[in-house]
Amino acid sequence: MITTVTLNASIDKAYHMVEDIKGGTVMRVAKIHNSAGGKGLNVARVTRLCGSKVQATGLVGGFNGGYLESLAEKDGISCDFGHIAGETRSCINILDPRFGSTEFLEPGSPVSADELETYLADVPRIIANSEVVTISGSLPAGVGADAYQRLIALCKKEGKLVILDSSGEALRCGIEAGPTMIKPNKDEIEALCGVRAQSLQDVVACARELHGRGVANVVISLGGEGALLVCDEGSFKAAPPKVEAVNVVGCGDSMVAAFAVALERRLSPTEALMYAVATATASALSPNTGEFDATVREGLLSEVTIETVEERS
Repeated sequence: MITTVTLNASIDKAYHMVEDIKGGTVMRVAKIHNSAGGKGLNVARVTRLCGSKVQATGLVGGFNGGYLESLAEKDGISCDFGHIAGETRSCINILDPRFGSTEFLEPGSPVSADELETYLADVPRIIANSEVVTISGSLPAGVGADAYQRLIALCKKEGKLVILDSSGEALRCGIEAGPTMIKPNKDEIEALCGVRAQSLQDVVACARELHGRGVANVVISLGGEGALLVCDEGSFKAAPPKVEAVNVVGCGDSMVAAFAVALERRLSPTEALMYAVATATASALSPNTGEFDATVREGLLSEVTIETVEERS
């Protein structure tokens, strides 16, 4: 089983527009889609679609928290959340012909020290039957930058494989605990290493540095160009076929989900990378975040190209 952790969960509202957005006017929404949101919930939905058993955990609260749990369960995701006094936030994604995707993200309610400690104390029980744990997204207000570092240490103590997908200080601190995998983008890896990566070899060098700090698998998201994986076996780049993306929100989460499934299934590094890139690309063709057509994904998988990237000596 795979457990996804979302400490800063949300109700995700997708507003599908027929007309272009015009500021200062009243706009009619053609279609609304509500889902249990936050990066970890996106990971959970894609994990289930990949055929793996999954449970979602993290922190939720208030009416929105209960609604989030019900939405997740309707998607076939079992829930084991910790609860806080504050209200779970909402995030809005407006999809229109002119701009594509425009997101409005609420900050969310603060989490008290007692609420966090209560949750962390329960983590060993929550993840007991899981082989892989994914930790995704931003930290809620009131939670220190070392929260993911502590969470990773807890998971590793229980013998779990851990994927961390975050940014900023939360990612920097989390790396110190040696997660199994991280998935920064190019800007984030430059910030982590304190250098400007002007070529693919520069990116590989940065990833290899992080690998040397104890991260077994460093995956660099390259957007529409695919992804790079640096691990013990070498450095590999996978490129997807060119597609007309419908909704790119959550594609990185789809990639994390696919890697979690690949770890659970013991796929080789190159197999895992190709599987993850194909899944992320299929997700970009779906209007709803955290969804994809498995038939489309299988077709894309045969079109993903992979190459070994030469590293500097």
